Amino acid sequence: MSSTKTIGIIGGGQLGQMMAISAIYMGHKVITLDPASDCPSSRVSEVIAAPYDDVDALRQLADHCDVLTYEFENVDADGLDAVIKDGQLPQGTELLRISQNRIFEKDFLSNKAQVTVAPYKVVTSSLDLEDIDLSKNYVLKTATGGYDGHGQKVITSAEDLEEANALANSAECVLEEFVNFDLEISVIVSGNGKDVTVFPVQENIHRNNILSKTIVPARISDRLADRAKAIAVKIAEQLNLSGTLCVEMFATADDIIVNEIAPRPHNSGHYSIEACDFSQFDTHILGVLGAPLPAINLHEPAVMLNVLGQHVEAAERYVTENPSAHLHMYGKLEAKHNRKMGHVTLFSNEPDNVVEFGKGIDF
Repeated sequence: MSSTKTIGIIGGGQLGQMMAISAIYMGHKVITLDPASDCPSSRVSEVIAAPYDDVDALRQLADHCDVLTYEFENVDADGLDAVIKDGQLPQGTELLRISQNRIFEKDFLSNKAQVTVAPYKVVTSSLDLEDIDLSKNYVLKTATGGYDGHGQKVITSAEDLEEANALANSAECVLEEFVNFDLEISVIVSGNGKDVTVFPVQENIHRNNILSKTIVPARISDRLADRAKAIAVKIAEQLNLSGTLCVEMFATADDIIVNEIAPRPHNSGHYSIEACDFSQFDTHILGVLGAPLPAINLHEPAVMLNVLGQHVEAAERYVTENPSAHLHMYGKLEAKHNRKMGHVTLFSNEPDNVVEFGKGIDF
């Protein structure tokens, strides 16, 4: 029996493209489902061009593939349930449902996984905002559909309540108290349904709610780093994780607070392609195939910079001047402002000297 599999990936953006590259290197075939026939994955895989909620297209993908996975959370879980065969989606649809809805996610993290999250309350209308203590700062997030800062409203004063009330009346939301933290960090963990492997702790710097720079290893104490990794493993084990999961966290002086989870490879893990002996995409493919997982070793400290639409020319100049930097461009046809077009990874022991693209200019 051939060990070569046909892997179906729902979503043909940069994450799907990099998953497909890992799968192809391992000798597997890849079919991608994406609304755009010229999506980034089209360069490395066959594409079924259809909306993500097209059940007939999902069935076509399922019929042609041994294993299915997805590159982002906003996939139609009911549609998948209607077409998948036993074990065909090792990640399962329950993890999708948890990560698609912040209310479900907070409940899972605090009650099932029993990890520390920021204080929060469920908001079903503006009435739930009437009694909030405005001596504290908050962020109101829609329960579903938000990403990169969309579907969010920061509340720091009474003046912010008009917009917040409108958001609360338009959709179910979660109100989170601001956490006083030292660093935003994340941990990538991959599972094969039985065992897990964990990546180094990553330090993340955001601009306008979009990841701008990741520093590995994160500049926190060994004790906190071990705690962050243990939390990520605890969550993965609670999920019987298959594939890659990112756990986003806040590091305070003496604790780790979980912010959210993403059930897939993550922007903050892109450095692993060059900086680790196995990338988050390699372990994702191994994990969904149920294959043994390697321990992860970081070759050297590294920095990853996101390349947004307004940074493409600067990034191309940068790698000309710094030929030891690794440039990844995703093949998106149109460079829009704040659209993720690529990333650059370089080895550095002096991360503060690695300046983000457009810092102080485009943000």
